Amino acid sequence: MKVLLLDNNHNILKTGLKTLGFICDEDFIADKESIENKIENYDGIVIRSRFSIDKSFIDKATNLKFIARVGAGLENIDCDYAESKGIKLISAPEGNRNAVGEHTLGMLLSLFNKLNKGDREIRQGKWLREDNRGIELDGKTVGIIGYGNMGKAFAKKLQGFDVEVLCYDIKDDVGDEDCRQVSLKELQVKADILSLHTPETPLTIKMVNAKFINSFTKPFWLLNTARGKSVVTKDLVTALKKGKILGAGLDVLEYEKSSFENLFKKNVTSNAVEMPDAFKYLINSDKITLSPHVAGWTIESNQKLAQTIVDKVKAFVIARS
Repeated sequence: MKVLLLDNNHNILKTGLKTLGFICDEDFIADKESIENKIENYDGIVIRSRFSIDKSFIDKATNLKFIARVGAGLENIDCDYAESKGIKLISAPEGNRNAVGEHTLGMLLSLFNKLNKGDREIRQGKWLREDNRGIELDGKTVGIIGYGNMGKAFAKKLQGFDVEVLCYDIKDDVGDEDCRQVSLKELQVKADILSLHTPETPLTIKMVNAKFINSFTKPFWLLNTARGKSVVTKDLVTALKKGKILGAGLDVLEYEKSSFENLFKKNVTSNAVEMPDAFKYLINSDKITLSPHVAGWTIESNQKLAQTIVDKVKAFVIARS
């Protein structure tokens, strides 16, 4: 069987697939149309987020047995149509869940202790101790929306703190010893901190908007290491200005491209980077901690993601034999 690798990944992936007997071809450069012209020759493809795999692409992939995404979400794939064609969908949320849990906790502690602000000021020769007095996590209530692999990993990391951890999920009975499942209303009444761990779906796009934010009883801190389009940035900025949101840790942004590889482009005429006003506010605010969609992007997760895909493809091959 032949597999087409569309993105560069850890060598574990290619080596593992070859061990399973696959012929592995690589094409990290060609555009989508070029890939479509040859996809009929392959039994499987491995992709991260380079382009969307839509109905047109799937129709050309007449021999495709599986699509493996080296990551957690499958939003760049028309899952229903692929499955209707008998194509197995494989993802690897287990591979980077620990990294996401650690990164989310790191962003929260950085916000609470004003680490970014203090670092910048010291580099400028300022020594403002009182201005950088932090707050403690103990005694707070953490609300998690989306209690799958990533949400569970974050809840586990919180167990060393004296906090109440609540979760809301569209699935029933997902709570465990690390987190109590509640209604969205109860979460919005009790939460001091909100952390998003949801996939990108029609239900989650623009979920955190003005109405949603104002439904919280208390001012709260926001963490988003999930998908950028879940948060309406201009509504976040309004809430920050009003004190309804106290601060935010954002690993993902509404403005990201679907490939997750870039943000804003330069104006051809002025050579200046064009930014929305809401984003300009974020980058100039001491209430914000930003990172470039790297919550699950560690040295260890790179290996774990690759191995998870190999293991799941192996299980798929065995099930078919």
